[in-house]
Amino acid sequence: MSLIVGLASVVLILSILQDAFETVVLPRRVSRRFRLAHLLFRVSWWLWRRPAHLVRTAARREYFLSLYGPLSLLFLLVIWAVGLISGFALLQWSLGAAMHAPERQTSLSTLFYFSGTTFFTLGLGDIAPAAGLPRLVTVIEAGTGFGFLALVLSYLPVIYQAFSRREASIAQLDAHAGSPPSALELLRRHARGEQFPELVRLLREWERWAAELLESHLSYPVLLYYRSQHERQSWLAALTTLLDTCALIIAYLDDLPAQTAWFTFAIARHAAVDLAQIFDVKPRSAEADRLVGEERARLLAGLEDLGLSASPEREQRLTELRTLYEPFVQSLARRLEMTLPAWAPTKVIDDWQTSPWEHLAANLDGLAWQRKMLKLQHQFEAIKPGAQSPGETSAEPE
Repeated sequence: MSLIVGLASVVLILSILQDAFETVVLPRRVSRRFRLAHLLFRVSWWLWRRPAHLVRTAARREYFLSLYGPLSLLFLLVIWAVGLISGFALLQWSLGAAMHAPERQTSLSTLFYFSGTTFFTLGLGDIAPAAGLPRLVTVIEAGTGFGFLALVLSYLPVIYQAFSRREASIAQLDAHAGSPPSALELLRRHARGEQFPELVRLLREWERWAAELLESHLSYPVLLYYRSQHERQSWLAALTTLLDTCALIIAYLDDLPAQTAWFTFAIARHAAVDLAQIFDVKPRSAEADRLVGEERARLLAGLEDLGLSASPEREQRLTELRTLYEPFVQSLARRLEMTLPAWAPTKVIDDWQTSPWEHLAANLDGLAWQRKMLKLQHQFEAIKPGAQSPGETSAEPE
């Protein structure tokens, strides 16, 4: 019996150390299916998201879901620590460790207490191994605990630095594509004043963002559960908007370099496919189409306003591009309980235009906000050096 318990404890210790190494240190995605961290995230997320459906208010539901990311990371670290402490305690028991302890007999609870104080390097000295192999195991556990604590202290800053970089770019997208972001709004804002060179530069920046998203979230999958700090924004919505925009540019715009859009589309689609593979979710079928009915009519009307005429060939090209990524983002949205952006939103209110005191007014008169900001933009362009004087400007925009 002691031999079986000893072997089981050694297997437990080595399994946890391997899982911690693959999760924190190893800079690549592990394809092995059975992993403690993967199993923990999958089961705990399934249990966490169930009560979220009972929350009726969208803001409260989003807040409840946002708690899972940080809590799951802390829970994982606790599970690792408890597993290692239990493994070393059972190993000491299997060795028949004789302890110098206040109790006359060394019980299993005493060994767990001794293992915990040794693992966290407390050094209380009230319990100590008598001699022999238990002393070596105690030294090994103390070294393991010291290394584990150092690993945790280095792991948390890396996680939050990657999260901060991701969110900084998502916050910048607010002014470019609205909140929530949409492909049509992104094209509309960059079509004003012939700002297409700015759109090309933006696509190149977001090509790098998609590459960083792919690298960081493959290395640290817990970041997938970290939700954005601002309402109506998420990394999945930003990635989907990027794919939608590239698809529209490739299908409808002939004035922009199509190769730039293709490069950005390729890395963004790569990120969507690989991140869906992490969750081991199959791509959803085309039954949940985002571009049907009124949504399709609004998109076509918006493209016509931009001077982009629709044709069966262009629509077919857009459909072929959408089939390359839609099933994957749909599966991610379903698993993560995130909302995908619309192609052509009915009302656009940017987060920077609102505040706790202006939120209601902005929602009631969003069009007035847009007209006001457009008017200020024209006034600013009129007073720039080299521009026309205010008396020579054209008619004021509606």
